[in-house]
Amino acid sequence: MSFNLHQLDLLDLISERYLKLRKISEAQWNRHHELPISKSEWFILLRIYQEKETTVSFISKSVDITRQATHKFIKQLQEKGLVEVGEQENNRKEKRIQLTAFGKECYEKNEQLQANLEKEIAEHIGQKRLEQLKDILKMNWGIED
Repeated sequence: MSFNLHQLDLLDLISERYLKLRKISEAQWNRHHELPISKSEWFILLRIYQEKETTVSFISKSVDITRQATHKFIKQLQEKGLVEVGEQENNRKEKRIQLTAFGKECYEKNEQLQANLEKEIAEHIGQKRLEQLKDILKMNWGIED
């Protein structure tokens, strides 16, 4: 890093660590698999994985990107064979999105890579501190919408 982390405020510290972790995570995936998946695509896959089946509207709102960008990412994920898009029974305008078996497999493989990265972090900062950090990040900070 070309600057001093000690001079950053909370928001910038979280942002710097997030960007670094995402970059490492994406590089690990791409090093072990021939199918490149961007951080934005992973973020969308997470939402679909958590919901089992969802819609473009839900994803757009939950990842805070435009509906147009969401459609673009969904199309890319579909072309990669990671998601399937279908009609909603009660709403023809809204599309149903779910992971394919391959998409679920990729997501779960990536979860294992992330677990390994978490173990590496624990080796450097200690398991107790890692758990404390996770607990702090899960807490209500009084800033939620």
